[in-house]
Amino acid sequence: MRYSTLAERKEFYQKEFSVDRLRKWFENWNDSSIVKFAVVIGRHTHIFPKKYAEDASTTIIIDKYNDLGDILTQILEFLPESVYYDRNVYRGKSKIVGQELAFDLDPENLTCPIHGTLADKMKQRQGLAFCKLELDMVREETVRLYEELQRRFSNLRVMYSGRGFHIHVFDIDVFAWKRRQRRALALELKKKGFLIDEWVTTGGMRLIRLPYSLHGMVSRVVLPLDAADLERFDPVTDVRCLPKFLRAGI
Repeated sequence: MRYSTLAERKEFYQKEFSVDRLRKWFENWNDSSIVKFAVVIGRHTHIFPKKYAEDASTTIIIDKYNDLGDILTQILEFLPESVYYDRNVYRGKSKIVGQELAFDLDPENLTCPIHGTLADKMKQRQGLAFCKLELDMVREETVRLYEELQRRFSNLRVMYSGRGFHIHVFDIDVFAWKRRQRRALALELKKKGFLIDEWVTTGGMRLIRLPYSLHGMVSRVVLPLDAADLERFDPVTDVRCLPKFLRAGI
């Protein structure tokens, strides 16, 4: 896993990114709602087109577009390290009428038997680096959480985020949940020992990685998965999440 170059980002979005597959992801959203997107050009990698040097570390919201093909055009303009969508459901440009519920599990949420906590790694100048053991641990944690959420919700989707995993809830009634309901669920799950990012689940962080986009910090495709795939999924070697510029050497 390594940073993607600008040329590799461009190659991926020109030749591999599928607007049709992305369209299916949003098929359960209200047809009258507006989906907002966002890009981060080079905040972590410090790799960015020179003309966007001043904006490389900012989060750029994309809410003016004609269709998803137009979103792809803008991605190719920015060549970002990361692409997101806004889980808020908007009516008009600014009225929020709901939010998709999601759970975020990343390696830094866990304590590695070898490398310790995130704070330990920061002291050792390892930043957000993670090892294969941590990756396996967070995958197992995602399996456990998915099984727990199955008892509550009927329409769940799992996604490999490039570093960890996301679980999305697409039950229609849950889009209307208030923040207090989301917070109550997050606290309940944390009491049961689940290491989720509470900020994401309660809605404080509304952006989440766009399916099928490229995670430029690790050169992996953000990949929706069948729940049955989770236990054997290995993002280090699974060709489904490897962009072609990495597969060429395999």
